[in-house]
Amino acid sequence: MTKKILVVCDSAPFDAQILRDSLDMALIFAAVDQEVSWLFKGASVLALKAAQHPSQLGIKDFLKQLKTLEIYEVDRIFVCENALVEFSMSAEALMIDADTVNIQQQQALLQQQDHVVKL
Repeated sequence: MTKKILVVCDSAPFDAQILRDSLDMALIFAAVDQEVSWLFKGASVLALKAAQHPSQLGIKDFLKQLKTLEIYEVDRIFVCENALVEFSMSAEALMIDADTVNIQQQQALLQQQDHVVKL
């Protein structure tokens, strides 16, 4: 039976590999035919910024895997409107397509899920 699962991340891209673990979890859920969406909040929106080069920091570039989410049918990506403003970003500048959601829309999104997972 398919369940709606929302992965929520609010950690910075390289903060203790939380974003990497969230990515792995989203892909695992998708692999077992669950309806997976992802909400980027807080500093996690920085992972979606185009033209980053983590390898220059000596870190493996797992961010490019975010571009493959659609292939795995994780095609409902949401980004917090307030986080974009906080980090002076715009939805147009993201490396993947994402729907911008305000606080009320985020609360509605949470209510629509069977499970919400946050690391």
